[in-house]
Amino acid sequence: MVSEKVTVKNKQGFHLRPANEFASALGVFSSEVTLVAGGREVNGKSLMNIIAAGIRGGTEIEIRCSGEDEKEALETAVKLINSGFGEEQI
Repeated sequence: MVSEKVTVKNKQGFHLRPANEFASALGVFSSEVTLVAGGREVNGKSLMNIIAAGIRGGTEIEIRCSGEDEKEALETAVKLINSGFGEEQI
């Protein structure tokens, strides 16, 4: 398992569009992807779970990836979050 903590950079956090972009990008990996925010763990490949987590801009989250391609999955996840999803950033 590999993990990294990052801060959500876009002001509106994980609303529908960035959550969909994240889940779709990570869905191609065989590894499990878990987002940990506020003591809550959610499946990082599930659009509905990500939205239900209510992750807002400025929130520090931990991304955990476990599996065959865990390093590549983690790198992709971190890049997406650090990009701010092309939205206004904090």
